[in-house]
Amino acid sequence: MKRFSVVYTLKKQYYQIYCATLEEAKTVLQQITGRKDRVPIGIYDAKTELFSWEPRRQDQYDHADIEEQGKLGNQIISIAQALRYRDSEWQRAGSPNRLSYFA
Repeated sequence: MKRFSVVYTLKKQYYQIYCATLEEAKTVLQQITGRKDRVPIGIYDAKTELFSWEPRRQDQYDHADIEEQGKLGNQIISIAQALRYRDSEWQRAGSPNRLSYFA
């Protein structure tokens, strides 16, 4: 499984796109930002378990109090990890091409 996940929402469900490099993930995030049907959230790094917010969300995150930052960070990391776990289970079941979502 690739290291980076670009997380976004579509119709109020979370999805992700896997990327091998951070540069690739940034490019995908920019592409998603230009689409009206998808809402970009940010990039998850599975190796470090850190999350980088999409620029507008980063600004909101930076202005939140420390408790809210912790809550938001834990929430989105849990979502990204759940998406990756679900995808790994699908791969084990022989369905590697299924879309990853989390409602």
